[in-house]
Amino acid sequence: MSTAALRHEAGAFVGFLERQKNIYRRFWAWEAVWFVYSLVSVMSIGYLASGLEANGVAGSTGLRATQLYLLAGSMLWSYLSLVFMEVAYIVAWERWEGTIEYTFMAPVRRATHLLGICVFAVLYGMARTAAVVLVALLVFHVDLSHADLVAAAAVLAAATVPLIGMGILIAILPLLAPEKGEQMSTALQGLFLLVSGVYYPVTVLPLPLQAMGAVSPLTYTLSAIRDALLHRAHLGAVLPAIGLLVLMGALLIPVALWLFGLAERRAKRLGTLKRSG
Repeated sequence: MSTAALRHEAGAFVGFLERQKNIYRRFWAWEAVWFVYSLVSVMSIGYLASGLEANGVAGSTGLRATQLYLLAGSMLWSYLSLVFMEVAYIVAWERWEGTIEYTFMAPVRRATHLLGICVFAVLYGMARTAAVVLVALLVFHVDLSHADLVAAAAVLAAATVPLIGMGILIAILPLLAPEKGEQMSTALQGLFLLVSGVYYPVTVLPLPLQAMGAVSPLTYTLSAIRDALLHRAHLGAVLPAIGLLVLMGALLIPVALWLFGLAERRAKRLGTLKRSG
C-alpha cells in the first residue's frame, strides 16, 4: 500500500472514531441511562453477596472472597458485554442513522471501518467501566491488597483482541437476517454469559456447556483476572492465558473480516443492505 493510500486509510480511521464520538454525544442522555443500568447491575451482584452474610450463609471471611469473586465477574461482564455489543451493532447503527449505503459504498477498506468503530468501543467501554468500578469499590470497600493489578490489566488488554473478533462475527447476523439479526446478537450474548463463568466456575455446568465455555475467550479472561485479583497471580502466572487470548484474537479477527466481506457482498447482491425489517 502506498504512502498516500495509508494516509487516506488513517484519515478514514480517525473519521470513524470522530463519528462514533459525535453519535454518543448526541445521545448522551441515553448513555447516562445505560451507565446507571450497568452500575445497578454490578451493585445488585455486590449486595447479593452481602445478603448471603446477612442470612448466615457465609461468614465474613468467606463473604469477602465471594463478594470479590462476584463483583469481578459482574464488572468484567459490564465491560466485555459493552464492547461486544457495540461492535456487534455496527450494522444496526448504520441502519438507524440511515447511512449504511453511504458507508458501505465509500472508498474505504472495510477493515478500516470496522476497526475504527472497534477501537472507539474499547476506549468508551474502558471509560464507562472505570466509572462503574470506582463507584463499586467505594460502596463495597473491596480489599485489593492481595490483588496484582498489573497482571489483571494485562489480561484485560489481551482479551480485547478476541473480543473484537467475536463482535465482528456477530455483526454479520444483521447482514444475513435484517429482520431478526439484532435480536440474535442479544441471544448470543446471553449464551456467552451462561457458558463463560461470569458468576460461577465453569466446572459446575453440564459437560456440553463446559465444552462451549472452553472455546469462549471470555472464560479464560474471567479465570485469569480472578486469579490476579483473588490469588495474587503475577504476570508470569497469567502469561499462558494472555498468549491464548492473543492467539484467539489473531485467528478470529482475520476470519471475522473475511466472513463479514462475504456477508456484505451477499447483502448488496440481494438488495437487503438497507432494509430494516
